[in-house]
Amino acid sequence: MSLSCYHCGEPVPAGSSFSVVIEGEKQPMCCIGCEAVAHAIVNGGLENYYRFRDAPATRPDDMTDEQQAAFALYDREDVQESFVRDLGNGIKEASLAIDGITCAACVWLIEHQVSQSSGVETIRVNLSNHRATMRWSPDQIELSKLMTMFAAIGFQAYPYQADEQQERLVKQEKKTIRRLIIAGLGMMQAMMFAIMLYAGAFEEMEEQYVMLFRWLSLIVSAPVILYSAQPFFRAAFRDLKSRHLTMDVPVSLAIGVAFAASAWATITNSGEVYFDSVSMFTFFLLFGRYLEMRARHRIGRSGNALNTLIPTSTTRLTKGETADQEEVVLTRELNEGDILLIKPGHTLPADGIIIEGQSSLNESALTGEYMPVSKAAGDKVLAGTMNIESPLKIRVEQTGQNARVANIAHLLDRAFSERPKTAEITNKVAHWFVLGVLISTCGVGLFWWQHSPEDAFWIVLSVLVVTCPCALSLATPTALTTSTNALREQGILVTRGHVVESLAQATRIVFDKTGTLTEGRLILTETRVLNDTITEEDALKLAAALERTSEHPIARAFDEYRGFYLAEDVRSIPGKGLSGTILGEVYRIGTPGFATDNNQPPELPDNGQWLLLSRNTQPVAWFSIGDRIRSGAKDAVSALQSLGLEVDLLSGDQSGAVSVIAQSIGIRNIRSGASPEDKLAYIRQLQEQGERIIMVGDGVNDIPVLAGADISIAMGTATDLAKTSADAILMSGQLQRIPEGITLSQKTRRIIRQNLTWAAGYNLTALPLAAAGVIPPYLAAIGMSASSLIVALNALRLNAKLPQLTSPERQKELHT
Repeated sequence: MSLSCYHCGEPVPAGSSFSVVIEGEKQPMCCIGCEAVAHAIVNGGLENYYRFRDAPATRPDDMTDEQQAAFALYDREDVQESFVRDLGNGIKEASLAIDGITCAACVWLIEHQVSQSSGVETIRVNLSNHRATMRWSPDQIELSKLMTMFAAIGFQAYPYQADEQQERLVKQEKKTIRRLIIAGLGMMQAMMFAIMLYAGAFEEMEEQYVMLFRWLSLIVSAPVILYSAQPFFRAAFRDLKSRHLTMDVPVSLAIGVAFAASAWATITNSGEVYFDSVSMFTFFLLFGRYLEMRARHRIGRSGNALNTLIPTSTTRLTKGETADQEEVVLTRELNEGDILLIKPGHTLPADGIIIEGQSSLNESALTGEYMPVSKAAGDKVLAGTMNIESPLKIRVEQTGQNARVANIAHLLDRAFSERPKTAEITNKVAHWFVLGVLISTCGVGLFWWQHSPEDAFWIVLSVLVVTCPCALSLATPTALTTSTNALREQGILVTRGHVVESLAQATRIVFDKTGTLTEGRLILTETRVLNDTITEEDALKLAAALERTSEHPIARAFDEYRGFYLAEDVRSIPGKGLSGTILGEVYRIGTPGFATDNNQPPELPDNGQWLLLSRNTQPVAWFSIGDRIRSGAKDAVSALQSLGLEVDLLSGDQSGAVSVIAQSIGIRNIRSGASPEDKLAYIRQLQEQGERIIMVGDGVNDIPVLAGADISIAMGTATDLAKTSADAILMSGQLQRIPEGITLSQKTRRIIRQNLTWAAGYNLTALPLAAAGVIPPYLAAIGMSASSLIVALNALRLNAKLPQLTSPERQKELHT
């Protein structure tokens, strides 16, 4: 019995070895074309196509590439559901992952080419995480044609899906490491042979040994050029094809021409060889891009973390003959209007309204505040929050990409896609700089071809080597890398390349409260006994007995006083407090009205959070519950202010504790009760006024504002989402490290300026000399290496350990 092709349905020829693994099973294919299309479908995360299709696939008559069939799938509504949002007014927004981006010029090319298509409203590509947000009108242009356009200009676009994207990132990282290892080994071997050749030139080495070392150099450097340098050549070919120049063009020319010339010199036994310089240049460029890729991959993990906030299944209620029936369903099957039963300890799968029940919900995953919030019938609840005390029945209002947690993710994407003006200027300058380099080289070559043809090639090669941006490309990365390592030793882990430079330019720093300026852990700060019939210690022991069975965070403040009394018949009243019987008397702890049964409750002592303990509804003692201020917070704020930075406190907490904490550590600018949208809007408003903002936070609610700030710092104890979205992580938890990091970044900026001045001066001096034929290729290579070495040694000065800042006076002394 003959097999049929799983993709198109045609018979599979005898002996065919074409196949693709689809949904865990190996499926036969009739030809390489169907195999290619099926691979594209699977790699694009579109395996559901085979499950829901009505008939085998067909190919358009005018198709020039088999993968056009896969692109056509993107026009289906069920396929678009996972990565496309309907914004209304005939506009849709797609979140895409882009492969093939190497530099800022690639971003410009994508945005410039795709935005010219009729029907495309906007497209923004983020260089850090290689993701694009595209808005278009489906009535004017199909999504499949836009996806085809990406491929036409040399890039591969995929639907952004966290799991599939993470797999691609892992594969890309492994491949880059292999290229880097081969380039490193080839560079070391080529340099070893080059040293022998340089030494042999002075000692008059015999010709046979010279040729031996040349051939050995060719052999060890060939894998570096043919394999490790492949990304540069592919990118250069793409750029030339699209008529847009990036740094990959001169880089590829320098690598390719220098290697080809050296190979020709080896074969013909004439001229000089530069295998060591070519290998070294390739290695350093790959290493720089590898470091960039590592930082970028950290961001890619945030999508997975966001998805884990929503449970995969939940309990839905359906009407029965005598009572509601419970059924477990997948979260993605929920619809607006469904009634859900949320039991204690379960996480809400969708936004909705409580229709029955009363309980406390832990909203820390979305708000960043650890205090549970009391909810009752009629109150709104959000997906990703956890029910703590009592069962709730909720009516679903928003699911999937319309839920609040999804909106936070979209805010994050929007913040990432917005780039500063300096990046836009850099994109434009890069194109003209490369064009100038190529025109100069062509002009030099043309001149010498007319006047001295035998010298033209080697002089052009010298010019290309001199204009290779080795020192220029290393000037900033070496200083930033060294500074980054120094910051790591001080307890600040940098995850983005712009952190060090941006820290030096900051004018204002904004702190979240809970878990940032405070430790995020409730403690007992004060006890006030109201009569002489009880001691302070007995009051604490009685309160601990009531709190013993509670899972509320407040209960942990009484842990050390547990075990002295036994409370019976303990009842929890959500949002109010606890009641129970101890030694035959009824005790209550909670809000004043609850503790006294609304029988003339005493006034609160002062600002802050107070709990009242009563015996038989008579007040017994007040307990003040608060969050401990982080050690060193006051010194850190003073040090930052002495550096000239304005310090703000921006919190989602609405209690009076915000102003109390701000006053105690010296912060004057305060905003409380701020939602994630409010925080991002506040940051945007300051940036429009010319402020350069540092944001320090620790919760999921801080993610949009962390992404929107010029530089963001997450605490070491922050949520995984906040860490992956931040530019830096304060691993030590000591806020004093922040002003120390700013001081180091200011020194780094001075080093970078020195490096750039030296590198530019070298190029401006060496270029005319090389063009005049004064500098031969080998001296150009040595000069380029020496220039790079000077830049690296200057950057190493940043390894000098900075004194720790223990007071504003010490900070001012070091700064001046």
